[in-house]
Amino acid sequence: MVDERPFENVKRGVGAFWLPRRKWRELVFIGALVPDGDFFVREPARPMPVFRDPDLFPEGVRFRVHLEDDEQVRIEPVD
Repeated sequence: MVDERPFENVKRGVGAFWLPRRKWRELVFIGALVPDGDFFVREPARPMPVFRDPDLFPEGVRFRVHLEDDEQVRIEPVD
């Protein structure tokens, strides 16, 4: 059974947001986000887990990722 409840453990800030490191690993593991040079991009052919904010990872946007510590990942959309 697939859990359809939106993931809500996202912290928003100015120009960035934070995810738990385990959630970040899931996104990369399932292929929803793939490397693009020094950045990551959304892979539209792969499923994206449900987030409360459905536009968290829009297609065509590159993301810079910073591993803050053992528990948090800071993600910055890049223009």
